Amino acid sequence: METIKMTRALLDSYRKLLREINLLEKELEDMLRGDHGIGSSVVMDYRKGYPQPQGVTGFDGELYDRRRKILESKREKCKAIENWINAIEDTTTRCVFKMYYIDGLTWEKIAMKIGYAGNPDYPRLVIRDRYLKKMQIK
Repeated sequence: METIKMTRALLDSYRKLLREINLLEKELEDMLRGDHGIGSSVVMDYRKGYPQPQGVTGFDGELYDRRRKILESKREKCKAIENWINAIEDTTTRCVFKMYYIDGLTWEKIAMKIGYAGNPDYPRLVIRDRYLKKMQIK
């Protein structure tokens, strides 16, 4: 497993990654249980002395393996984001990051929870953006 470099784009993609993981898990389950994993291919049959196309059907293992690798890659990215957020030392900053990225709260709700109900920009500008700048994350 290679180290994943934290970027602003990766942080912003966390919720999308979670949705994609859920969809991929369902897709892989459907491939194993239903007809979604069945693929077909054409091979040439030379039994009669000349090429004759024949259809062959079966489980598409290559497609399944590709989707499985994509799923594992997305899981690794999510885990890296969660570990990075959990490693933030300042409690308020860590809570703001968790509430926004992991819990999916809006800036207004976050501001209310940390005591800045009248200023929803405070957690975004003062806490999150300053921390990202301090950590040189672009």
